[in-house]
Amino acid sequence: MQKQKILFLFILGLISLNLSHAQDTTVIDKTLTLQQSVDIAIKYNLVVRQSETQMQTSRVQWNQAKDFLLPTISANGSQGINFGRSINTNNNTYINQQTSSGNYNLNGNLILFSGLQTYNSIRQTTYAYDASKMDWQQQKDNITLSVILAYLQVLSNQDLLAISRSQANVDSSSVERLKVQNREGAIAPSALSDLQGQYAQDQVNIVTGINALESSKINLFQLMNVSYKRDVELERIPLNTQVPEYPANPDSIYSAAVNLLPLIKSTDLRTKAFEKALSVARAAYYPTLSLGASVYSSYSSAAFNNIPGGFFNDTSTSYVTVTGTDYKVINQQQNFSTAKIPFNDQFKNNRGEQVYLSLSIPILNSLRARNNVKQAKINLENQRAVAHSTRLQLQQNVEQAYQNMISAYGQYKSYQDQVAAFTESFRAAEIKFNAGAITSDLYLLAKNKMDAATTSLSAARYNYLFRTKILDYYQGKLTW
Repeated sequence: MQKQKILFLFILGLISLNLSHAQDTTVIDKTLTLQQSVDIAIKYNLVVRQSETQMQTSRVQWNQAKDFLLPTISANGSQGINFGRSINTNNNTYINQQTSSGNYNLNGNLILFSGLQTYNSIRQTTYAYDASKMDWQQQKDNITLSVILAYLQVLSNQDLLAISRSQANVDSSSVERLKVQNREGAIAPSALSDLQGQYAQDQVNIVTGINALESSKINLFQLMNVSYKRDVELERIPLNTQVPEYPANPDSIYSAAVNLLPLIKSTDLRTKAFEKALSVARAAYYPTLSLGASVYSSYSSAAFNNIPGGFFNDTSTSYVTVTGTDYKVINQQQNFSTAKIPFNDQFKNNRGEQVYLSLSIPILNSLRARNNVKQAKINLENQRAVAHSTRLQLQQNVEQAYQNMISAYGQYKSYQDQVAAFTESFRAAEIKFNAGAITSDLYLLAKNKMDAATTSLSAARYNYLFRTKILDYYQGKLTW
């Protein structure tokens, strides 16, 4: 039996391990697309999940506010033992004996009016719940933007690494060619060593590029909040060879952001929630009218019934006197026996019902209601200030993002002209160098300028894409 238990636990452990491994491999396959990255991040990112949890909490509070419209029903019961002198609840006489007794109540209460406190509380929690849904959507939009930028950063580093490797391949071919020329004595030895030094620098650039690429991939996986997989390849996104100028201005972007951004909607909804919270606080000034009903009963072990029996002649107490002589009077009496009343009979016989209206008028409660109203007003004013500041901050962020985009576009266009110019300069320098008309330092200078311009152009292109995606985010256009 013990061996069977061990075998069962071992098999269960293997199944759990396989299930967890299967779950891990189904999350991310060998190739990762941008849409998969966004979906995984929305599902697993901690900030997004916490925001969703907060939304669920707000939903529970909203449901609870609506449930306050329902009546309250409670049942109470007590059972005890009495020692010594007590009152017999059956006939309201004093007894001096040990008895057990119980009281049972079923009560219901329905608030008819309380200064519209319940109604305003429902509206308050409704706005708060809607605001939490907007907060959740805002977090999903934020992580979507972050994942898109991180994904583009990986692609940018891949392109930069490819450029570094291409440059190294060109220098490697040149080194091999110069080695042959050097053995034949056709060039100065310094020309070969200069190019070998450049090739060594190319290797350093490749190592740096690999590190930047892996770091950007790690950052992407951190945003998705999943285990890093080194062998995952990112699907390439089709990018336009010619980057167009962004077709929007700051005013139109800000107008779209105010109408579409969940952050603004959440702020406005929370302002409305604080307005209703003020109404809830003011409701404490009004009286509360309630409708109540109750059913009650009781039990006592001292309760009993007298059961009549047969008749007998009693001559022990009554006399009549006739001519000075006492004569006993015969009184016919009935015998009685006692029997305890059963619990069920007492519960039924002692039952009572009650219906009542209750009016509670607040007169003085340590000024709690007045202070709560003051605090609610302060909270409302603070929220209005937050709403104003949020819009102002949004407008400033849009202006800054737009300016960054303009700058990035200008840099991209300048690097395009620079690459064209330096490419032509390098072509001429390469012809002269191969013909022995210039030294290696002039050749390397021209090549380094072209390589640096090519690298800068690739980085500028992605930087411009980053900036446009931020502006798309403000306009609710986070699609690819």
